[in-house]
Amino acid sequence: MPVFADVDTGVDDAMALVYLLASPDADLVGIASTAGNVGVQQVCVNNLGLLELCRAGSIPVSKGSEHPLSAPLRTAEDTHGPEGLGYARLPATDRQLTEHDAAQAWVSAARAHPGELIGLATGPLTNLALAMRVEPGLPRLLRRLVIMGGAFDYRGNTTPVSEWNISVDPESAAEVFGGWTAAWGTDAPEHLPIVLGLNLTEHIAMTPQLLGRLAEAAGSPTAPMSELDERGTRSAAVNPLIRVLEDAMRFYFEFHFDTDDGYLAHLHDPLAAAVALDPELVQYRQTTVDVELAGTLTRGMTVADWRGHWGLPPNALIGVRVDPAVFFDRFIDRVGPFAHSLGPT
Repeated sequence: MPVFADVDTGVDDAMALVYLLASPDADLVGIASTAGNVGVQQVCVNNLGLLELCRAGSIPVSKGSEHPLSAPLRTAEDTHGPEGLGYARLPATDRQLTEHDAAQAWVSAARAHPGELIGLATGPLTNLALAMRVEPGLPRLLRRLVIMGGAFDYRGNTTPVSEWNISVDPESAAEVFGGWTAAWGTDAPEHLPIVLGLNLTEHIAMTPQLLGRLAEAAGSPTAPMSELDERGTRSAAVNPLIRVLEDAMRFYFEFHFDTDDGYLAHLHDPLAAAVALDPELVQYRQTTVDVELAGTLTRGMTVADWRGHWGLPPNALIGVRVDPAVFFDRFIDRVGPFAHSLGPT
């Protein structure tokens, strides 16, 4: 299945891309770099370096907007590290960005695979909103769209009510949801975008034990992680991909530990990648979603009209239930052997 990924690579975005590269049922046809977890230039560096690490073929990577549609850019180095991948270091590469920008990359990929392309957005929706300005019919060209973003009947992780990706660029999210309704109207409810919010993704908690299972599946000896370890301890894994993932995840573990979540990490974006390939991993509720843009305390809040007060057609399928064990089994079963295929260094 052709997949186009729009990412702000970060730790969990990187793991989402690895999942796609490790999946035999996915053909990653393009990557859009969006500003979010770190600035867009660093996101581009991370995406190109990750493809080099994974010995991927010639997958085009396009640079997106350097800032949200109308708000100043905020980044999250405290969560993902100064370069977005925690303590990890990616290999140098001579891979180059495309000459066209990320918005055009969205449109070109959709036109090249009409009715077949799976869109995956795990960062702010800036590039997708710009792409829909170029091609308002973009929603009708996609087979499906999976968005990691929002929080539905659930606390935010950026403000009390807003999730990070939506909070960084709420205007773009509002445009995407509105543009979807404009493109489809009341037609084809099976083409509604799948939206995975914090209410779902925070159930996907990576732990040192699960990371150990991944290393074992890759045939890569390593040292177990613990909150008692010295901060910044580097991975002992012999496998290059496992080493990068462990160094990235350690920073992510430490961040979550410091915010009283425990020595674990929420894998928001890998779940979205898995759902992009297999929507049946998650149960959904259909509704109409909009984004608060003006509220003094609620800007960036995703509002779901569960009872139909607005009288508008539905524009989203909201993920409401997932089995974390099923997801992690699938993640390890795919990424472990893929890492093993890269061999030790």
